[in-house]
Amino acid sequence: MQTVRVNLGPRAYDIALAAGDPAGVGPFVRKLLPDARLALVVCDANTTAHARTVADALAATGFRTATAAVPAGEGSKSLDQAARLYDALYDLHADRKTPVVAVGGGVVGDLAGFAAATYNRGLPLVMVPTTLLAMVDSSVGGKTGVNHPRGKNLIGAFHQPAGVRIDTAVLGTLPDREYRSGLAEVVKYGVILDAAFFDSLEANAAELRARNPDVLVPAVARCCRLKADVVERDEREETGLRAVLNYGHTFAHAFETVGGYGAWLHGEAVAAGMACASRLAERLGRIDGELTRRQAALLTAFGLPTAPQPGWPADDLLAVMRRDKKAVAGRLRFVLPTRPGHVELVDGVPEELVREVLAAP
Repeated sequence: MQTVRVNLGPRAYDIALAAGDPAGVGPFVRKLLPDARLALVVCDANTTAHARTVADALAATGFRTATAAVPAGEGSKSLDQAARLYDALYDLHADRKTPVVAVGGGVVGDLAGFAAATYNRGLPLVMVPTTLLAMVDSSVGGKTGVNHPRGKNLIGAFHQPAGVRIDTAVLGTLPDREYRSGLAEVVKYGVILDAAFFDSLEANAAELRARNPDVLVPAVARCCRLKADVVERDEREETGLRAVLNYGHTFAHAFETVGGYGAWLHGEAVAAGMACASRLAERLGRIDGELTRRQAALLTAFGLPTAPQPGWPADDLLAVMRRDKKAVAGRLRFVLPTRPGHVELVDGVPEELVREVLAAP
């Protein structure tokens, strides 16, 4: 068992990492919430088996549980599905000590977290991520939300979990495409915060893609530590530091919105978004071509895209980017690299350069 502490004063919590200990989630949650009697386990159609295991482990420590399953896919990040979770909490007679336990990937975590943040003005949230992407990114940091037809994550709240329980053994059943999607976020941490970690990813790319636990577990733990360091210093994106975690995401959210939620997995969009952001940094003279080449080579080794799909209109993509949360009065801002392990928020990027990047192969 490894533990990564997220130090946020009264909202501090632990990320507990295990490998092959499914029953351990019960004692973990009971220790967090010794007086809770009820728990709502939220899953999707792909994680019902994991949810049963979690519910059994909770029951063994005295919880009375109910399970709410939502359809798999990005479409479940909606106000309609949030309302279904509110109904489930009401039927369970949930009180303010009742945890919402999110068992799944980023969609389940974001949706369940939003329900926890808003039902009864806030319930405890426990993250039990089952995808690599959720383990290294969305389960940590307290961002919750649902999508709107006009943009991704337009409706949401910051709501830190009471704890995060990661068991990397569940990745053994994760479909290959989902696993590769998560590797995009792993690469992101190396580019933005830790050049030595990026070097290690290049050196161990084949073992990481093969899910070798000797490489995978330390990589997940390192990503969690790097994200925790950022969240501790800028919990609510008020100083600009946390924006570094959005490297590639301005492009990625546009790809997801214009392409239609579900056309690409989030990590696939992030991979192409990082490649575009690096090419943009080149055009602005912030980096040379070597860092762009290295990123593209590593993403390709992980079977990830490095450019948008043909046919997505640049005008439509730019329209989404102008509404990105980092934009100011419609002026584009991007997180761009300056060297391996370091990125900066760059204001007023000319749209013609963005168009050139979108058109590049």
